[in-house]
Amino acid sequence: MGSQRSPNLMIDSSRYPRLARIQTPDDLRTFDESELGAVAAELRAYLIESVGKSGGHFAAGLGVIELTVALHYLYQTPVDQLVWDVGHQTYPHKILTGRRDEIHTVKQKDGVAPFPKREESEFDTFGVGHSSTSISAALGMAIARQMEGDERKVVAVIGDGAMTAGMAFEALMHAGGMEPEPNLLVILNDNNMSISEAVGGLTKVLGRATGSRTLNALREGGKKILGDKKNNPARFVKRWEEHWKGMFVPSTMFEEMGFHYTGPIDGHDMPALLSTLKTLRASKGPKLLHVMTTKGKGYEPAEGDQIGYHAVGPFDPDKGLVAKGGVKKPTYTDVFSDWLCDAAAAEPRLCGITPAMREGSGLVRFSREYPQRYFDVAIAEQHAVTLAAGMATQGGKPVVAIYSTFLQRAYDQLVHDVAIQDLDVLFAIDRAGVVGPDGATHAGNLDLSFLRCVPNMVVMAPADEAECRQMLSTGLQHPGPAAVRYPRGSGTGVAAGTDLSTLPLGKAQVRVEGRRVALLAFGSTVPAAEAVGRALGLTVVNMRFIKPLDRDLLLSLAERHEAFVTVEDNVVAGGAGSGVAELLSASAVLRPVVHLGLPDAFQHHASREDLLAEAGIDAAGIRAALLARWPDLAGDADTLSAAG
Repeated sequence: MGSQRSPNLMIDSSRYPRLARIQTPDDLRTFDESELGAVAAELRAYLIESVGKSGGHFAAGLGVIELTVALHYLYQTPVDQLVWDVGHQTYPHKILTGRRDEIHTVKQKDGVAPFPKREESEFDTFGVGHSSTSISAALGMAIARQMEGDERKVVAVIGDGAMTAGMAFEALMHAGGMEPEPNLLVILNDNNMSISEAVGGLTKVLGRATGSRTLNALREGGKKILGDKKNNPARFVKRWEEHWKGMFVPSTMFEEMGFHYTGPIDGHDMPALLSTLKTLRASKGPKLLHVMTTKGKGYEPAEGDQIGYHAVGPFDPDKGLVAKGGVKKPTYTDVFSDWLCDAAAAEPRLCGITPAMREGSGLVRFSREYPQRYFDVAIAEQHAVTLAAGMATQGGKPVVAIYSTFLQRAYDQLVHDVAIQDLDVLFAIDRAGVVGPDGATHAGNLDLSFLRCVPNMVVMAPADEAECRQMLSTGLQHPGPAAVRYPRGSGTGVAAGTDLSTLPLGKAQVRVEGRRVALLAFGSTVPAAEAVGRALGLTVVNMRFIKPLDRDLLLSLAERHEAFVTVEDNVVAGGAGSGVAELLSASAVLRPVVHLGLPDAFQHHASREDLLAEAGIDAAGIRAALLARWPDLAGDADTLSAAG
């Protein structure tokens, strides 16, 4: 990436005299410890400036500036291994590890990845994007090193939001009970946030750690009154404080798991961080350091609106985020949000469930209007799905609002707990298909393949906003498991409507009657396919249902057309098009089928438009594929336009 550097994007050494000297952590280690506070201040200012230009994950990085500097200063990275959970917080890490002058390209095509990525840098030890994997990965690294007799250190940094997932506790339990003990440091970065507010019992436990005003006031007041630590009253209070702390601090929980617990300490206090980490670096076995930080630290608007500043578009740091004027087309998430409230008004048994994605999945309004029927289960996708299954056994109508990429984490529960028992659960799957700038970890490119093969499932994909609403109502009314998958971002501009009408199960819609070739389009690919079909005089079908497919229509089309072309924003392997080919084969119908969809590869981060074009499923790509297979269609189109 260094070759892409242009002089005008080089760092301003007059404004950032220390940061300008840091290309790698080796450069950072040349500074005196007393200067690290100033390095952190420059890094914070540079991060605010660069994300202001590019957009990207923001508040989380500001919260770990001091921690990032301290870790790279004290540990010999990349020899020592740092594993960051999720990776929202790693822009400061990327700036200190050779990507300072490219950080403004984050999330852009051929730019810096928004999450740690092994192929991007040797300092990115483990590729992440989904939460709660860091302790498992770091433990695996520590075990592998110890087996080789390698003394290098391994550190996992995990947030309190990510700590709510079962996987984190599975790893803690394993690490704490091992013989020989693994040499592992887990840093719990506690800012009382995930992407939404952190929820659940663990949050309450962690909150007690430093949230007790009484404890803090007594401690501070005691220091003033008692002065010298060596006198008897002071010693008594210190002992009493330790007992008191035991009631409030989660040390007991982690100690019981087999970890040596330290903390909580102020994660913005550089001297405290450095001295504590030095002590921990020298000690063996599994250790947990609990640091308290503020998400958005050092940038007042972000501290005041941690959710709003979690991920941002480009903005002016002096003005903060400014609401964009003009009327924007509703997103599919907005359509779901409105539908959920309307459906809840008509159906008292409806409950909405989200794994810590209230804002992203469009549940804000529902959570306010129906607080008793709203369940945020924290980062616990598996639990979310089985919770819904439990509700459904008692006549409930649960709706699980979840991103396609996160549903992957609960696949066993979808199969085992919902589908096998044929339970009445509706999956509202957001960010399906091409997602774009967040890269492969957040792509929703597999869901049609992994849902289609599950017995009892009904799977739908809308072509526009109105259809999205109808499909959600159809799924809610259907007595078994159903899924509606819809894309990120704005819809087509079609009014969604306000009613709760349904669609006939498994029936497609012929959009254009043409000849020779039938274009079978699924979900968000319909508008592009329709435009191409009209131009070339072909039949275009909005398939609507991936499962069950409209068998009668497909067999009827096969009689009148010489070939089919399927178009979907899902991988071709095992996707909706595969279902069409299977149906035709089972019905002994021999027709050529061309499958257009996403590649058998993990797409990199780029805009949604770029990725659709690369995959050949935008209008230009669909047209090119048709003419490559049937060049004479171009002549047919000329005849049509001349006749028109």
